Amino acid sequence: MAPDIRTAELKDPVDVAEYLFRRLHEVGIRGVHGVPGDYNLVALDYIPKAGLNWVGNVNELNAGYAADGYARIKGISAVVTTFGVGELSLLNAIAGGYSEFVPIVHIVGTPSTLSQKDGMLLHHTLGNGNFEVFSEMSKNISCVMAKLNDPHDAATLIDNAIRECWVQSRPVYITLPTDMVQKKVEGERLKNPIDLNHPPNDTEKEDYVVDVVLKYLHAAKNPIILVDACAQRHRVLDEVHELIEKSNLPTFVAPMGKGAVNEALPNYGGVYAGDGSNEGVRERVESSDLILSIGAIKSDFNTAGFTYRISQLSTIDFHSNYIRVKYSEYPGVRMQGVLKKVVARMGKLNIQPGPQASNEISHEDKKMSNKEVISHDWLWPRVGQWLQPNDIVITETGTANFGIWETKFPKGVLALSQVLWGSIGYSVGACQGAALAAKETGNRRTILFVGDGSFELTAQEVSTMIRQGLKPIIFLINNEGYTIERYIHGMDAAYNDIAQWNYTNLIPTFGGTPDNSKTYQVKTKQEAEDLFNDSEFAAAGKLQFVEMFMPKEDAPKALKLTAEASAKNNAKV
Repeated sequence: MAPDIRTAELKDPVDVAEYLFRRLHEVGIRGVHGVPGDYNLVALDYIPKAGLNWVGNVNELNAGYAADGYARIKGISAVVTTFGVGELSLLNAIAGGYSEFVPIVHIVGTPSTLSQKDGMLLHHTLGNGNFEVFSEMSKNISCVMAKLNDPHDAATLIDNAIRECWVQSRPVYITLPTDMVQKKVEGERLKNPIDLNHPPNDTEKEDYVVDVVLKYLHAAKNPIILVDACAQRHRVLDEVHELIEKSNLPTFVAPMGKGAVNEALPNYGGVYAGDGSNEGVRERVESSDLILSIGAIKSDFNTAGFTYRISQLSTIDFHSNYIRVKYSEYPGVRMQGVLKKVVARMGKLNIQPGPQASNEISHEDKKMSNKEVISHDWLWPRVGQWLQPNDIVITETGTANFGIWETKFPKGVLALSQVLWGSIGYSVGACQGAALAAKETGNRRTILFVGDGSFELTAQEVSTMIRQGLKPIIFLINNEGYTIERYIHGMDAAYNDIAQWNYTNLIPTFGGTPDNSKTYQVKTKQEAEDLFNDSEFAAAGKLQFVEMFMPKEDAPKALKLTAEASAKNNAKV
């Protein structure tokens, strides 16, 4: 056979799959999530060769949720599926990542380029010869589509996709046909890391915007800072913390920004969510004459049903690709450079103190009789007292997502939730991904709060946690069904009820043993208090599963307000 002239011209021939996985390793990924399928099997052989670990999930949807959780801790993640049946099972999770600005590299093993060209009637297709239909479904929830159909441009497409995934902080879609896996690309490129930096702002434009921001900031009598999710997603937390600490301005977070700032700082005031805000917060924020709003996502659940009462005339918005000062918008000016210069030049500011967040439990809620049931009013401040610095806390859409607003975090705590996309069951998969990332970066405690209804959607992923030797603490809130949906509509409707499982029995079913796991049931405040005071439990030396019983109709105040607003919005005609 004649030699391949194109390969002979390469200085350091490397297989396409090896190149791809080595680039993933380069950007910090160590665990690759996914489900094997015949169109990706040969590619999976390259994962250990690139210094990566194959996680192996129970199904593709869980794998996507896990990749989302992993990316929120490590900065980027990867998930591998197979053509058609596998990739479609993942799409809900990828849509959530796109919605919430989570960088996930989605790699799809596809039939060979020859099979696609010939329109062959293959399994996992619609039987019509159309091999583009599934990629078209991913197109609107991916910031880049990279189809590796030709080794000539494969390396360039891979590098561009990974870069854009990081820079835009959104999922990308890469197809890897079976006949491309072992094709050769130039390995010399690997000596030069992918440039993940944003191009700098135009200096003149940036300086002008900084001057405008400072003009209003110096004139303000009682300015405040409000931090939201995109400050995390677009990696400006260093600049944000420098602003918070040097300005000493009262600082608040939106629900999606929970955990974005150091809540142990003296000028941290709590969660602002309109009518669902922490005590004293709404009044302080809405009376401010200037709000430095950083990375805002003003969705319904993030604003307690659009109950924000903040005028744009009192707001300066900082975003990843523009700055808005009151009603004047400056496109193409990234917040990172602007924040740095604002901090360097801001000088003395007018400061009116704000409220201080705490985990104080009311006198009424402190009652500890043997029959005192666990309430949300008691639980969430008590969780704040129990948490440790640098914990990772995951909360499920529902009571936990809203309850955590009442928890003041110690320094370094990261919070994961899916407030905007709100896919129930997300948190269990995300817990697996976050716990794996925590293990890779120093074994931080990973703590999950999930309702029984949500847990039943994705419970199998606990088996992956056990198989991977992960040690999360899982609090399952047993409140007999979909409480958030009861408050939106149908408090006693059968469709909001669920089957009552023997939840603690699932742990041995999923491979748990006394050596790697332990289960608990708590039904009263006293039993929960005893568990929170248990040093062995707090040490998180193994996977621990706590079934926590709570009244069916009890819910955090913010959930009730938001659900009422959602019901009214749904009823509009």
